[in-house]
Amino acid sequence: MADGSRPNARPTLKTVAREAGVSTTTVSFVLSGRDAGISEATAQRVHEAVKRLGYYPNSSARAVRTGRTGLVMLSLNMLSDPWSLALADAVNSAAKKAGITSMILADGDWFSALELQSADVAYVGLGPDLDDDARKLATMVERGQKIVVFDEVVEPKGFDVIRSNSLPGCRIAIEHLLEHHTEIACLTSRVNARNNPSRLTVYRDAMADAGLSVREDRIGVYEETQAEAYAVALDLLSSPDRPTAIYATTDFAAIAAINAAHRLGIRVPADVAVIGVGNTPDAGLTEPSLSTVGPVDQFARIADIIVQRALDGPGEVGEGTLHELDWTLIARESSRS
Repeated sequence: MADGSRPNARPTLKTVAREAGVSTTTVSFVLSGRDAGISEATAQRVHEAVKRLGYYPNSSARAVRTGRTGLVMLSLNMLSDPWSLALADAVNSAAKKAGITSMILADGDWFSALELQSADVAYVGLGPDLDDDARKLATMVERGQKIVVFDEVVEPKGFDVIRSNSLPGCRIAIEHLLEHHTEIACLTSRVNARNNPSRLTVYRDAMADAGLSVREDRIGVYEETQAEAYAVALDLLSSPDRPTAIYATTDFAAIAAINAAHRLGIRVPADVAVIGVGNTPDAGLTEPSLSTVGPVDQFARIADIIVQRALDGPGEVGEGTLHELDWTLIARESSRS
């Protein structure tokens, strides 16, 4: 054949272009979704040719040719958390519009994954061992890997940092409860309880500043699962002198507390007020709707940062940029007096 193709060989851009009667550049523009003034009729011919030939893009060849993988990698530690789900949904939507694909790592081992598969950008949340993470980040920056880090402490060093200042936001949540309550419990994860400062230490400090003692039996510590958060919330609310309010350090734990209250026949907020942390979409879907704290439009904003970084030219690592998100109170039915 004229272009050197063989019968039953995998179709190429050139094959599709010949089938559709257009140039390979036109095929590339149509398949990437770029607006190059191509008519709808021409685009339809290209898509029909793609379907007839069974063409699919060769990602390895594209990466060699353009320096891009067309891939956004998201390292998410807990996929059952509404926060993680909302972020994944926002990034996936923004990535599709940009003609790229998002891939989720469910175990948080972003370093090993990036050693095997590079990405146009990788989004990572750091763990408790910041020194180890710093070494891993430095290694990836040296390799030219673009990274967006979500963290409240680390500074940008060749990678972008999204800083969501949760601790002042958590203080807002507790002070909201303190307007009408003194018997406030805290529902927090074991990982959070080990950190200092943390969302738990904010609770201790706010209670102390209000002249209130902290009862250790009103600090419910759960493992990183919704089922465990629900079980611990049941224990807190089953006490004969149960608290009149619960400050949960995540929205998903606050939702677990509302479900536990329903199970026990305890009215929210008449018998116990509940507030969460994170401002996730699920907070507005509970019954009653969940009060929470967090940045406004945070998921769309984070997704825009990640996708824009992916669209930067290959090798454009730079010094890194700090993106700060401010927190606010979203007062809903679950905390109304």
